[in-house]
Amino acid sequence: MLSRDKYFIGLAEKGKREDGRKLEEFRGIEIHTGVIEKAEGSALVKLGSTQILVGIKMDVKEPFSDTPNEGVLMAGAELSPIASPLFEAGPPSEESIELARVVDRGIRESHAIDLEKLCITKGEKVWVVSVDIHVLDNGGNMLDAAALASIAALLDTKMPKYEDEKVISTEKKGKLPVTCKPVAVTHIKIGNNLFVDPLAEEENAADARLTVTTKDDGNISSLQKTGSKGLSLKEIEEIFDRAIKNGKEIRKLLK
Repeated sequence: MLSRDKYFIGLAEKGKREDGRKLEEFRGIEIHTGVIEKAEGSALVKLGSTQILVGIKMDVKEPFSDTPNEGVLMAGAELSPIASPLFEAGPPSEESIELARVVDRGIRESHAIDLEKLCITKGEKVWVVSVDIHVLDNGGNMLDAAALASIAALLDTKMPKYEDEKVISTEKKGKLPVTCKPVAVTHIKIGNNLFVDPLAEEENAADARLTVTTKDDGNISSLQKTGSKGLSLKEIEEIFDRAIKNGKEIRKLLK
């Protein structure tokens, strides 16, 4: 009996995909914001069968010593066992840590949040923005779906009121200072072909993976490479070109 990995490798060698998409084609994308009433901001993204929910919470704490006049960004990811039979309950896995780091880096390196505007008292009090990522269903390409849900949730965020050294979550004072809309685009390599927005089965058969996050102006802000095999300069240039093009189209969906 042919294994699933060998089946997908066989398709890939022919330049084909199980769902009939072109190599550079994304699955359908849905973005729903304001889905968590108690959060400062939230978004649910459906990328094909992959579903990821992101909630934003804000609090006031001391800044880091090396950035006394900047707010703090924190990202964490939870891979629930209901999302995939491969996920287990317990401490954060390597996969969940990587997911949070890729999202965090994409937001941070693109300067998507003006952190200086989150300073209340230099060296003493700043706003802390917590990005909580929850994978509800993993049909592949969690990285792009989580990054998209995170920036959509940040755009949806309304800052709570801060008065008498207390955060008043029931009262809002304005939008979070979001400066741009970073979009992550992931490619995998199977054999000699490059595939964007991989299915979970395609990811399992991949030789290499590269996630490219771009900003509104098309400039690249961050990269994440995994996999046992390398990519040629020509392949990297092709991935960059596709990531810029796909990012531009996906960005149109963000309000």
